[in-house]
Amino acid sequence: MPSSTTTETQPSTDDVSLSHGLKQRHLSMIALGGVIGAGLFVGSGAGIAAAGPSIVVAYALSGLLVMLVMRMLGEMSAAYPSSGSFSAHAERAIGPWAGFTAGWAFWVLLCTAVGLEGIGAAKIVSGWLPGTPEWAWVALFMVVFCGTNLAAVKNFGEFEFWFAALKVGAITLFLALGVLAILGILPGTDSPGASHLTDFLPNGGEGLVIGLLASVFAYGGLETVTIAAAESENPVKGVASAVRTAMWRIALFYVGSMAVIVTLVPWDSKEVVEKGPYVAALDELGIPGAGQLMNVVVLVALLSAMNANIYGASRIAYSLVERGQGPKVLGRVSGGVPRIAVLASSVFGFLCVLLSYWRPNDVFSWLLNMIGAVILVVWIFIAVSQLRLRRRLERETPQKLVVRMWAFPWLTWVALVGMAAVFVLMARQPDTRVQLYSTGGMTLVLAAVGYAWQKARARQQEPPGVS
Repeated sequence: MPSSTTTETQPSTDDVSLSHGLKQRHLSMIALGGVIGAGLFVGSGAGIAAAGPSIVVAYALSGLLVMLVMRMLGEMSAAYPSSGSFSAHAERAIGPWAGFTAGWAFWVLLCTAVGLEGIGAAKIVSGWLPGTPEWAWVALFMVVFCGTNLAAVKNFGEFEFWFAALKVGAITLFLALGVLAILGILPGTDSPGASHLTDFLPNGGEGLVIGLLASVFAYGGLETVTIAAAESENPVKGVASAVRTAMWRIALFYVGSMAVIVTLVPWDSKEVVEKGPYVAALDELGIPGAGQLMNVVVLVALLSAMNANIYGASRIAYSLVERGQGPKVLGRVSGGVPRIAVLASSVFGFLCVLLSYWRPNDVFSWLLNMIGAVILVVWIFIAVSQLRLRRRLERETPQKLVVRMWAFPWLTWVALVGMAAVFVLMARQPDTRVQLYSTGGMTLVLAAVGYAWQKARARQQEPPGVS
């Protein structure tokens, strides 16, 4: 196998067959709306129930970690735009086995997430239309978004553009109404003041830890913009713009909305978990139909995530195959789209849905545990890759450093320490400990397979007569 230096000096060829149909407006809105994910709308309720008002601190801490990760990823993706994103960077910096491990682990994560989001969206629609089977709605969503991704990439971009626009508009309106209510100037409402914030750590440090872990995984999916950038008109400009605005987007949409919710609604309200924190907050304001309208936004967020995850999974698979790390059939491109990879990613997602019905208590729960900490594994690969590639870039091609990691290498090491701390916290919690071990097992298996693949390819490339 060529050494990392050889890999570094070769031109990137993993995107030559893909189209560049994403316009700058698509990429800008994907970057803006991508931060408003299903995890924020759906998963934050459990975090609030555990951490109380201190959930704001949890989201701020995990948000700082995510900002560092995105800055590192942005530095590498601006220098080496690739549909493989962090997987291609890990191969370039560490070796083929690392790219194989990060890429296929993330593929399994995205495909499983597609199934989960389909189930969540189906539950909302079947709630509006009682008697309709959830599986039928999941099947419909899968067909629609598989079809969208099979067509030209600009169709994916248009779907995400309007999905993101709706999400951004809705959460901006939510924040505006919430701030007005807190200030006591929203007609028909009384300001709660700080009455809901007095018990800031209701469950002590343990509750804060649970909230912190919930918030870390709510940020998953931000990496999609660096995958999509490779198919945009100007990949370097797109990545640079997305990364530079990440800080205020995270602060406003995540931390800001958590602060509004825990100020408006008692943290121990059952509605926070049952209805979701955003619906509960709007119901608290007494705005007619607002809660149901937020359910529409949650549905859009879930459908948007399905669309983006099918896209991301297919491009990661395509990039892996182009680098000789997967079945060649997945690398076939037609009309600028890796259609076989799209179909495979969609089929795996639908298989996850079927498992949730057939074997919810063993096979499906095992699969969920297996992907529980994949995003942290990916972040570690990103940090290690950036540590190694930054010096190489400074030495060989400094002009490619369009985006630079802050205070390198110190903040990269701070981020790695933060990731290690999250792993320790996961090991201390019974629920997340299982996820940690399951994800660790899958990662080790993938690393072993990737290393064996790397060795086998190296032997194939040895000249005859060389032992």
